[in-house]
Amino acid sequence: MNGNEDTNVVETDTESRPVSDWAELTYECLINILSRLTLEHRWRGPMLVCKGWLIACKDPSLNTLFDLDTRFDSVIGSPRWWTPDFERKIDSMLRSVITFSDGSLTEIRTQHCSDHSITFAAERCPNLQVLSIKSCRNVTDASMAQIAYKCAKLKELDISFCFEISHESLVMMGIVPDDYLNSCPQDGDWEAGAIGKYMPNLVHLELRFSKMSAKGLVSVCEGCLNLEYLDLSGCSNLTSRDIVNATSGLKNLKEIKKPNFYIPRSVFHTERYGHWRLYDERFQTDIFRI
Repeated sequence: MNGNEDTNVVETDTESRPVSDWAELTYECLINILSRLTLEHRWRGPMLVCKGWLIACKDPSLNTLFDLDTRFDSVIGSPRWWTPDFERKIDSMLRSVITFSDGSLTEIRTQHCSDHSITFAAERCPNLQVLSIKSCRNVTDASMAQIAYKCAKLKELDISFCFEISHESLVMMGIVPDDYLNSCPQDGDWEAGAIGKYMPNLVHLELRFSKMSAKGLVSVCEGCLNLEYLDLSGCSNLTSRDIVNATSGLKNLKEIKKPNFYIPRSVFHTERYGHWRLYDERFQTDIFRI
């Protein structure tokens, strides 16, 4: 076989092979592929390929979740995150996804956004169930009020380290903020009462380092009968007997974390305690409680 014949064979083999053209993918196939990518990956790659891929990335089925928490948690915090420019970028990105979702967005997990995007979410996301906006210094009670009134399906809220949101949002929201009592402790029994009264559908509740007493815990357990998980770590005002008595009616309770170390009452700026109460709290016994 001479050189020309070899060349012809190569050309024939090349022509016989199917040529891959990503532009010819069906819309359904493209959506299936894009659904396997994270939000960040879609924004950094496929959205920039061509107009057809950009349109596909805007499909509501791909925009039911907005999750940047994994990104924030995976890298060391940067001072740039606290700048107005960075906050505007997060707001812009969140507003875009809200628009793409066409009302189907159910989860928002991010940090460093503001009232600007959260108010927009309240207006456009009636199916929102999860709102986690830790470390958002420009999110206030104003946007939380809109969320409370317009997002009736909300089940989970995390506003840790959002210091412009007051404890009064507990009543407005009708749900418990994860770790909120740890970040901004207020009156333990008052907040426990609000939880018990306005949050009957809770299944997961964390009240770490709450100042509530047995009275507050009873309010929670009587109002939230569907609880499956209860975290009372660091609740130094509760004894083992308080917890057993209060939770006895929770038939669905699967896991409970009890206070496992002593924290002086003085840490919570409450009244001075006598010798017997000190002994009772330090060793978590009920010997001296009537």
